[in-house]
Formats: sequence, structure tokens, C-alpha cells
Amino acid sequence: MRGTTVIGILDRKKKIGVIAGDGQITFGETVLKSKARKVRKIYKDNILAGFAGSTADALTLFEHFEKALEGHRGDIVKAVMELAKLWRSDKILRKLEAMMIVMNTARIFLLSGNGDIIEPDDSIIAIGSGGSYALAAARALKQHTDLSVEEIARNALKIAGEICIYTNMEVSVEKIS
Repeated sequence: MRGTTVIGILDRKKKIGVIAGDGQITFGETVLKSKARKVRKIYKDNILAGFAGSTADALTLFEHFEKALEGHRGDIVKAVMELAKLWRSDKILRKLEAMMIVMNTARIFLLSGNGDIIEPDDSIIAIGSGGSYALAAARALKQHTDLSVEEIARNALKIAGEICIYTNMEVSVEKIS
């Protein structure tokens, strides 16, 4: 996925989660927008979701994920499983080009159109073109500082933005606790 960076960090002890995303939207090699919001609160503001990839595809996935959450009364694990099955089996959804990070205060997942449902051991996930830079920065900051998860996410995205040409410094953060 070129064109964005999104990171999710969960502090299971404090039951605080954040997803942060940069604001840049590119089309080829052209920056079309610099202050887009790629993260949002859903399901009674108890779940966070962020995306990388095609905006239209991501919005379609958000809609299906929200329906799954409603159907399972907010059970994130069941909703994630349902979305992954639908994403892989539906002929139209299968072609969507996006990745998602979703979380509540207890669990964090990466979802992809390849059928991946990944729950990281260290409760940090990053996606998009600058994802590996943001992930490395967040892991280092978590291990070697006392910063909050929100501060770690912001700093990790800024570091990614200094390296990845498809990531900018306009960071938006959503937090749940």
C-alpha cells in the first residue's frame, strides 16, 4: 500500500488504545490532500478503526465491519472473523485494495484482503507505505521511553513522515479507554 501510514497501539494494562494516521492522500506521484482523516471511532465510540489503501474500498470495509459489530453486539473478535470471511468470499469485496487496523481496549487486529487476521504479540501494528518505519519507531519508543501510547503513535508517525515520501506530518489520532 503506497500513500499512507497508519499505526495502532494498545496498552493492555491501562486499557488505552490509539490509532493514528497521517493526512496525505496521493494519486500516483501527486499529493491531492494533506489533511485527510484515516482513523475513526465506531460502534458507540468503543472501537477504533484505521485504513490504508483506496478510500472508497476502505469506506466499504468500514461499513461492513460496522454491520458485523452491530450483528455481534460489539464483539470485536466475531466481527473481525465475519469481515475476513466476507472479504475473502464475496466476489466484489475480494477485489478491494485496503488494509485495516481495528481495536478495542482489550484486542488489536490487522485485517487484509488476503484473509489475514493478525493480533500482534506486542500490541503494535502499522500499515501503509511508511508502516515499517512507524512500527520500528514505535517499538523503540515503547521499550526505551515512558511516553504514553498517544505520544508514541504521534512520534512514530512523524519519524515515518521524515523517511517515507508518501507520509506527511499531518497526524490525526483517535483514542479509546
